Amino acid sequence: MTTFTSRNARRTKRSGTTIVEVAFVLPVFLAFVFGLVEYGRLQMVHNMLRTACRVAARQGATEGIDTATVRARVHQIMAAAIDTNKLTVVVKSATVYDDGDTLPTSDSDFAALPDIELAEAEHRQLFLVRASVAYNDIALAPFSILAGVKFHGQSFMRHE
Repeated sequence: MTTFTSRNARRTKRSGTTIVEVAFVLPVFLAFVFGLVEYGRLQMVHNMLRTACRVAARQGATEGIDTATVRARVHQIMAAAIDTNKLTVVVKSATVYDDGDTLPTSDSDFAALPDIELAEAEHRQLFLVRASVAYNDIALAPFSILAGVKFHGQSFMRHE
């Protein structure tokens, strides 16, 4: 009988260890799970940006489609994932790159390209559809350290 009571006494002395272990492990585990969810959502938005630009550029490559329709198509596709008021869509002429110039790499390079009206574009004229959104505008939990990060999707296409 004495062994039975000593075992129960030992159990009651260790009863708080589970709570302490959970207090240490649970926040780390939840941060990991939340990070996975956030990363997956950001990858989805990035893929949707690229797909929306590609679909809108293919539509804009056909005759009779204007620039406003292309922008509206990108907004329509992206409305399923983000607030489209935060989305910036530009349609630019990219004919300067037909001469073998290097492709633009920065936002200022893209801004320097001339605008284009697709309804008046020439046959085989190269154009660009580019959509961008800031990370903090689409994140589930925005971080001030990532304030300058932007997600971009783009597609180069020739007008038919």
